[in-house]
Amino acid sequence: MKDQHTKIKGYRDLSAFEIDMINAAKKMAADVGDLVDTLESARDTDKRWVAIAKTDLQKGFMSLVRSIAQPESF
Repeated sequence: MKDQHTKIKGYRDLSAFEIDMINAAKKMAADVGDLVDTLESARDTDKRWVAIAKTDLQKGFMSLVRSIAQPESF
């Protein structure tokens, strides 16, 4: 559906630059996610710290995207 975001409260139109930056952040997050997946399956890593890192990295990338998108909602 074209322009779906206009029907969702709190979303706005993004500039081409903002879209490019969000896509760059999401690509980097996917690459970091691949590293985390590798570390999760590695035998000699501390799984507790990998889990903490995974959560913190997910929050960090989400925060980065929100800093660009600047949603109006909580």
